[in-house]
Amino acid sequence: MPPRLLLYTRTADYRHDSIPDAVAAVRAFGGFVVEHTEDPADLERPLDGFAAVVFLSTSGEVLSPAGRARLEGYTRAGGGFAGVHAAACTEYGWPYYGELLGARFTRHPACQPGRALVADPDHPATRHLPPVWEFTDEWYDFDRVPGGPARVLLRADERSYDGGGMGADHPLAWCRERGPAGGRMFYTAFGHATGAYRDPDFLAHLNGGLIWAAGAAD
Repeated sequence: MPPRLLLYTRTADYRHDSIPDAVAAVRAFGGFVVEHTEDPADLERPLDGFAAVVFLSTSGEVLSPAGRARLEGYTRAGGGFAGVHAAACTEYGWPYYGELLGARFTRHPACQPGRALVADPDHPATRHLPPVWEFTDEWYDFDRVPGGPARVLLRADERSYDGGGMGADHPLAWCRERGPAGGRMFYTAFGHATGAYRDPDFLAHLNGGLIWAAGAAD
């Protein structure tokens, strides 16, 4: 059986128009069985049957206390997690979520073209990309650079767009394995606009990250 993903797109703050296209794109990858929901009750039930839980452009406080407890238990026990774009603008009131993701969104300049630099070309999310990837998106700033065992996969070249606020060490996508249970976490800041979900390079980037988070790739 292909790995199962629980794809969660609930929003309690800004809602991206691209969400329907994003859901359709993940379903079209074909390597997963995808269950899509915006019902927080679906995060309160056992999650053990899923290879990864994916927060895709979620925003605000999107989980109940029971859902928070369930997701924390699942990820601490080795369950996979992936966050896409505004997943970093989610659950600011829950410290564990910030620990899980590794960094939180702070601001972004206008959506515009820029350059992403591949920091790790050996990951499924980046191995297909050129060393310098030209892309149009919102160039998120974060409250910190993910530390510890995190592998930064993409960095922003702030010289290539207006309004960057982190300097030379500006992560855009990263991953890490978490603890003795071996749970995997992948995050990408890209995915703002509908056009991203029609771009072959971005789709391969996202698919590779989800494959890795679900434990379906070496």
